[in-house]
Amino acid sequence: MWDTTKDYRLLLGQKTINMFVGTARSGSFRGRWNKKMAIESAESMESDFQVLNYSYLDPEDLANTPEIANLEEKANLVLRYLGGEDWAHQFMAQTPKEEKEKAEEAIAKARFFIDTILGLKNRILFGEINDPIVAIDIKVGELMSVSHHHQNDGLMICNVNLGKRAIKVVTNDLTVKEGNNVAIAMLPPETFSGIASEGMFLGAGEGILKDVQGELGSMPKGIPLEALNESRNLIEGYLSK
Repeated sequence: MWDTTKDYRLLLGQKTINMFVGTARSGSFRGRWNKKMAIESAESMESDFQVLNYSYLDPEDLANTPEIANLEEKANLVLRYLGGEDWAHQFMAQTPKEEKEKAEEAIAKARFFIDTILGLKNRILFGEINDPIVAIDIKVGELMSVSHHHQNDGLMICNVNLGKRAIKVVTNDLTVKEGNNVAIAMLPPETFSGIASEGMFLGAGEGILKDVQGELGSMPKGIPLEALNESRNLIEGYLSK
């Protein structure tokens, strides 16, 4: 019997609800969107997680429960109430220049919430894994552009191609350059001197891994196990807040 009360995938999924609701209420999103229904759809996920948490089902059975289907349906409703597939671009287009960094942070948090819920079933199907790292996605990305942080010379801002979309990652490895293939832990967004980072590059030893194998947006191949340690610690820290 699998102890679902301690399943990191469920714990993280449930934790992201409050992050999204707080973000939605913050006033960072401009333009026309259905704030009330987006928040209500997210908050209604709590009851599904309560059932899942105390189901004690094996992962394969857990992944095929009505509650998992409900969560996916509600995440898609949130996406619709935000404005559809192009919601992020719509918000940014209507955000004044002086507020764009704040809006990018809010968008990153909303994306993480939606992606976490929509990817929950696939992560659960990995099986009985009692490891924080299984709660998030690890993806291959290619650096499209790299620039110094305008407020911190010790940081680099990287625009990363994941295949289907691009994200922004802030790193303290000053040797990164355009064309590097990297492994990214899709962690809860964190802001560094005003710039929201949507993940963290994996590294082992000196600097980050820069020649990672695998298709863009897929799980990387041959990642050293020690490269996952910091991500584990960050997930544990996020869940303990």
